[in-house]
Amino acid sequence: MNEKKDTLILAIESSCDETAASVVKNGREILSNIISSQIALHTLYGGVVPEIASRKHIEKINQVIEEALKQAQVTLEDIDAVGVTYGPGLVGALLVGVAEAKAIAYAAKKPLVGVHHIEGHIAANYIEHPDLEPPFLCLVVSGGHTHLVHVEDYGKFKIIGRTRDDAAGEAFDKVARAIGLGYPGGPKIDKVSREGNPEAIVFPRAHIEEAPYDFSFSGVKSAVLNYINGCKMKGEEYSQADIAASFQKAVTDVLVGNAMHAVEEYGDRKFAIAGGVASNSALRAAMAEACKEKGVEFYYPSPIYCTDNAAMIGVAAYYEFMNGTRHGWDLNAVPNLKLGERV
Repeated sequence: MNEKKDTLILAIESSCDETAASVVKNGREILSNIISSQIALHTLYGGVVPEIASRKHIEKINQVIEEALKQAQVTLEDIDAVGVTYGPGLVGALLVGVAEAKAIAYAAKKPLVGVHHIEGHIAANYIEHPDLEPPFLCLVVSGGHTHLVHVEDYGKFKIIGRTRDDAAGEAFDKVARAIGLGYPGGPKIDKVSREGNPEAIVFPRAHIEEAPYDFSFSGVKSAVLNYINGCKMKGEEYSQADIAASFQKAVTDVLVGNAMHAVEEYGDRKFAIAGGVASNSALRAAMAEACKEKGVEFYYPSPIYCTDNAAMIGVAAYYEFMNGTRHGWDLNAVPNLKLGERV
């Protein structure tokens, strides 16, 4: 009887400000996960500067890939396919990864598999949860996206809710800047909130009547800015920690509320979260409690797999590869690629 051959994917991620490469075995085992972060560089500017991000990717991408292969103790000969994020993201940053992946796949005579960045985030949950298989519900919360997704099968998604304006992570960044915490806003608000009272200030929770699973965070962001301006005009002191904790509670309440409403409607007994904001401790705790009350299994990735990384791209690429997805040398970066869309 022949043993089943292992499938190795070399994955590349460069959609924003992390240059990352990973080698993934059989879609679930991470042999290496190398990330070169640019956070310190962009902190100087209060956010990601696309041109600087692209230039840094060009500097780092070869080193990161070499290190990923070395740590996994494999060569390009051993790799079965090259997976790469081709959207959504910053177009210049994406192009660096896509061009690199095409060059490697062409030179090594390996298949090329393009991956949707958000599908990668969802796939991050497969890494540490071998029992997790579709169908399940997933809340994707990041700097650029807030989606409530029904994962029907590997590579098959139905968006049931999305933000109408700001993504949750974007609102975190803007509020963090307003209260003087700076960039990156998510981790800083999470940390400061522990010293504040989440009930100190009642910020609005937006609910959209005709679309119960949709989100809106521009209102709560504006409410924070108005509160700060009001305090300044009256000459009153305000607590940075209380604002952070109250804002975080308002966002978390909406995310958890919409998610649990979807759980009731769809009847799924498995619920996952993904994306950078999924590493927020308040969101994790609130979601875990809500899922426990409903008797639903709750899944979430480790923080290292919540932020942008290539391991999650490798997992998503594996399932795409097994489903027969192959991209040609004309694969291009698609900065506004929609979830579930294929090129």
